[in-house]
Amino acid sequence: MAYHNLLIETADSIATLTVNRPDKLNALNGETIEELHACVNALRGDAAVRVVVITGAGQKAFVAGADIEELSQLTAVMAETLATRGQELMWKIENLGKPVIAAVNGYALGGGCELALACNFRYASSNAQLGLPETGLGLIPGYGGTQRLPRLIGRGRACEMILTGTTLTAEQALAAGLVNRVLEPPQLLPAVLEVAGALASRSTGTLRLALKAINEGANMTLDAACRLESALFGVCGGSDDAREGCAAFLEKRKPKFGNS
Repeated sequence: MAYHNLLIETADSIATLTVNRPDKLNALNGETIEELHACVNALRGDAAVRVVVITGAGQKAFVAGADIEELSQLTAVMAETLATRGQELMWKIENLGKPVIAAVNGYALGGGCELALACNFRYASSNAQLGLPETGLGLIPGYGGTQRLPRLIGRGRACEMILTGTTLTAEQALAAGLVNRVLEPPQLLPAVLEVAGALASRSTGTLRLALKAINEGANMTLDAACRLESALFGVCGGSDDAREGCAAFLEKRKPKFGNS
């Protein structure tokens, strides 16, 4: 499928999805949100794709936020509909069942920060800035930011960021636990693709079940989450990939996992 605001490239079982509106700092307008829905749906069903990388076009921005011109025209009903649609997208990304890595190459503000938060983990370029500045516009984050950010960095830090609209540098985001690594801009995508390649060599089914345990367990009591983990460990333990992985370890060779 051809997209107006997205680029998609697949190589070595890794899909690199680039938000491509550099003249608008890759801001998420309504059309881009709908294209992302379609693209993520396609990636979910593509057995050849084992890992997804999300980034932005150019060196200035990952995604600089929502389209402010569009936001300025919203009614209350339209705003709620927009937030619901954005949240549905972020949920799809978070629960894709395949590892999704954000390569944050510049500004990740508002909806862009929320897009990064929906990814399983985040690497940032040294020039990146991350924040949820919506309160300065008389708004609140609407794509899940008020929920994912506290779960990631703690309630106190998240309250400070959201209420004051504070923007973090890459190093500050690293210290807060918002990003996993900081790299110089030329090294960002190669480093992300190296990690993605390592993930792509692992069992697709095992990674899917690990993500299920992490995502679903986060919303359970510890006792219930551990029972879920036991059940999923049982599914893994009876799989061909587990038998292959253990055999490869004992035989001192690389495993050859399936793609299911």
